[in-house]
Amino acid sequence: MEDLQQNIDSIEEVVVDPLDELKAELAETKDQYLRARAETENVRKRGAEDAARARKFAIEGFAEHLVPVADSLYAALDHASDDVKKEFELVLNQLTSAFEKNKLVEIKPEIGDNFDPHKHQAISTVESEQDENTVVSVLQRGYLIADRILRPAMVTVSKKADSNE
Repeated sequence: MEDLQQNIDSIEEVVVDPLDELKAELAETKDQYLRARAETENVRKRGAEDAARARKFAIEGFAEHLVPVADSLYAALDHASDDVKKEFELVLNQLTSAFEKNKLVEIKPEIGDNFDPHKHQAISTVESEQDENTVVSVLQRGYLIADRILRPAMVTVSKKADSNE
């Protein structure tokens, strides 16, 4: 009986030890697989985010070159004779439509609007009857592209009048 027990013990050693090793190896392989799968998913998500960001701002460089064209058209429209104004307006409308389709939005503050340092660039301050830190004049339109400032609007801002006068 004792011999039988020894045989069973030796058989258990031969069978159980490799089985334990296989279980440990399987657990390690499973852990490596889960980590690799998670890393692959993270890379896929990062790639999708990078592609979305690239699409969102791909037009930015092109837009930077078109904004001065819009400025020139606005200036020409301001000085054009009545018989040419309609043509300038048509071209300008086409350009602004193309801007809108590509998420390029004009920043054009109105006189009296509060100065917003995130969207406006103060070129100078002038004494004015208006409330302090409000837009007195707009020197150049600004532009946003996909909610990011491409160029701030250049404005003149009011300041308090000196009371010594």
